[in-house]
Amino acid sequence: MNQLEEITRQVRELCRQTGQYILSEWDKLTSEHIASKGLHDFVTSVDTQSEEKLVEGLKQILPEAGFIVEEDTTDKKGSEYNWIVDPLDGTTNYIHGITPFAISIALSHQGRIILGVVHELSFDEMFYAWEGAGAYKNGEKIRVSQTPTIGESIVATGFPYNDFSRLQPYMESLEYFMRNSHGIRRFGSAATDLCYTACGRFEAFYEYSLKPWDVAAGSFIVRQAGGKVSDFSGGDQYIFNQEMVAGSHHIFDEFLHHIQRYLQKEHS
Repeated sequence: MNQLEEITRQVRELCRQTGQYILSEWDKLTSEHIASKGLHDFVTSVDTQSEEKLVEGLKQILPEAGFIVEEDTTDKKGSEYNWIVDPLDGTTNYIHGITPFAISIALSHQGRIILGVVHELSFDEMFYAWEGAGAYKNGEKIRVSQTPTIGESIVATGFPYNDFSRLQPYMESLEYFMRNSHGIRRFGSAATDLCYTACGRFEAFYEYSLKPWDVAAGSFIVRQAGGKVSDFSGGDQYIFNQEMVAGSHHIFDEFLHHIQRYLQKEHS
């Protein structure tokens, strides 16, 4: 077992322990535990306490690493290694008693992701990968879909909840995929969407107004599962550029072409 594999194993165990806490609090949540960070952007006491648990656990696993986190429970950013952490991706789902929701943890080394773990809690599915070793779900190796065309594909997306700057072209892209694929799904957890793309449940995923902690782990898992990931321009700035396209290698280029037709309109 190499070092990255062992770190991944420890992160998975930390996710499992923290996930048990998140699930134990699910039916106890009341309005007094929920705060607003902005328009349609919520945080619960469970988010904050889960992040604290994860940060403390990750410090034990790799003491020299810094953190990029959603809920600001730590402000330490490292120069070489950084954990990128979302303690509860899908908070709005969690608040309303619906699924999915997930813990998402990635490790970057000098700006390059080398490890990713996403624990989707409601179905107890652990997706994970470390550099050069493929991608896994609950111990089984996973691969992206082999479906050859968009017309035979399921497309996943995320609706904008407070950034409506590209709403009109986004709606046009939805219409195109409604008419020209097997359907569109919006589950409310980008980390889960990416892992479902990695294991072939979805053929492709796209969204804008994303944050690094939403996508760092999931996008890495897609790539390790044989898929492709880019920003809307086709470049590699998808983690910090707030936009992402991901999919199987069979349909990626065609899919990206259609995303660019619509969502790059205002930038052309």
